[in-house]
Amino acid sequence: MKAIRVHSPGGPEAMQIEEVPAPSLEPGHAIVHIEASGINFIDVYQRTGLYPSPTPFTLGSEAGGTVTAVADDVTDVRVGDRVAFSGVRGTYAELISVPADRLVVLPDDISTRVGAALMLQGMTAHYLATSTYPLHDGDWCLVHAAAGGVGLLLCQIASILGARIIGTTSTEEKARLARDAGAKEVILYTQQDFEAETRRITHGEGVCVVYDSVGKTTFEKSLRSLRRRGMLVLFGQSSGPVPPVDLQLLNRYGSLFVTRPTLADYIVTRGELLARANDLFRWIREGKLHVRIDHELPLAEAAEAHRLLESRATAGKLLLIP
Repeated sequence: MKAIRVHSPGGPEAMQIEEVPAPSLEPGHAIVHIEASGINFIDVYQRTGLYPSPTPFTLGSEAGGTVTAVADDVTDVRVGDRVAFSGVRGTYAELISVPADRLVVLPDDISTRVGAALMLQGMTAHYLATSTYPLHDGDWCLVHAAAGGVGLLLCQIASILGARIIGTTSTEEKARLARDAGAKEVILYTQQDFEAETRRITHGEGVCVVYDSVGKTTFEKSLRSLRRRGMLVLFGQSSGPVPPVDLQLLNRYGSLFVTRPTLADYIVTRGELLARANDLFRWIREGKLHVRIDHELPLAEAAEAHRLLESRATAGKLLLIP
């Protein structure tokens, strides 16, 4: 089968398409023929070595496809099921072996591509808004990269929960997308100081929570955009890792909270995984949640997909199609 392999960390050119052996079937696993693989910033972190991995390795940790084989002890899925999953390395490929309890069977009205686009970014948006800082009616929240893959979903879910959303984007076109997703206010961070604008919009009070996937370049201003006892949720670092922080800042800026969550800790049990997935599927079915797929590229063009992601030229989800 074909797969994208990285033999040493580096730029997009570090990814090479190669012929590799098909995966073998292990107890408790299922073989999935991948029909779409999601592209996420964690793939960039792994490719560059920011998140070190033994080499060589196959990138990708989110996909949708069809089950082609199951181990004898598997009861959660059957051959022929259309499924989606995240958190299993190696999805930039044609086939993958996945623990069966990590697979979510897709309803008939959810396409495989939408499933692939939802499993990491949709689940992330769900746990951020419902668990890490559970939004309530009337809460002000600040969403950085509001027109990105997570950002558009997070704005919609925050809106479903009744929150008031301030989004940051780089262009007017992305601002329009953020507003369509539910953002009440949008700040063009390329032209405006988002801290000052957030304070102005909230009449000096600040927001209850900042959802920050940018990291290094936004961190301290995000802290200063919070109300007293507000929470900064740092769930990514697209601009680079945050330098060491003097925790006295949390005291100085109003007894603040900071957390650095990861999806794996919010879908520990199969019950939690399915509950989050079912919420997402229901909101799609009800017309409250829309998944924007920005680009679909062939597997062989993985390097170009990473260039698009890193350039921040996209709005919504990028998929690789084997």
